[in-house]
Amino acid sequence: MRPKVMWHLLRRYMASRLHSLRMGGYLFSGSQAPQLSPALMRALGQKCPNLKRLCLHVADLSMVPITSLPSTLRTLELHSCEISMIWLQKEQDPTVLPLLECIVLDRVPAFRDEHLQGLTRFRALRSLVLGGTYRVTETGLDASLQELSYLQRLEVLGCTLSADSTLLAISRHLRDVRKIRLTVGGLSAQGLVFLEGMPALESLCFQGPLITPEMPTPAQIVASCLTMPKLRVLEVQGLGWEGQEAEKVLCRGLPHCMVIVRACPKESMDWWM
Repeated sequence: MRPKVMWHLLRRYMASRLHSLRMGGYLFSGSQAPQLSPALMRALGQKCPNLKRLCLHVADLSMVPITSLPSTLRTLELHSCEISMIWLQKEQDPTVLPLLECIVLDRVPAFRDEHLQGLTRFRALRSLVLGGTYRVTETGLDASLQELSYLQRLEVLGCTLSADSTLLAISRHLRDVRKIRLTVGGLSAQGLVFLEGMPALESLCFQGPLITPEMPTPAQIVASCLTMPKLRVLEVQGLGWEGQEAEKVLCRGLPHCMVIVRACPKESMDWWM
């Protein structure tokens, strides 16, 4: 949708009843394509005071400061967006997005350790999803999680981080985390041990398709899960275990859990799906 049309909708139709908005930009349409502007974002906040969720797809946000986003947001999703180096710097105004509880960063190529550290300003943040943020390092993740100890949900998918290093950082800093989803690249039985005894973990998901020789066996996964007192959901995606003996081992070993074994869902290339 072109910004001119969005302005028209704001003036004529959008008001206090709008709670969720999904928008697509023109990031891959060349330098002459219309882009989102700070003025449009500020108007969105003024015209829609109850807006809680904003999803932006293929948008160039390099000239849109985070301070221009509606302050009422509780969920912010960025999918295939471009951001500037200073977009989430920790030194910026700590009062920005005071209600933000969930942020999804999916294929945001510029996102790096400095941006991750900047998330620590959001004291209401409880849910963080990192998808394909390949510039985030193991050191950066560990340092940031130390200050994000109040997170209750963490997903690390398709990044260059090994699963073992991610689980180590989680076990050290996120003792109250309730939901974990991560890609199994670099996952070993030793890495799984880091999660043992996690007191609040309720849902655990391992996502393929990459399987390394060090991948834990179903029996090892069961043994670790049995040490988690509140675990109620175990999900395994894309490992080729559906209908196999591995699935039976998980189900028999964890009768108190909902065990979900399935192929990875096909990802739509259409941003509006």
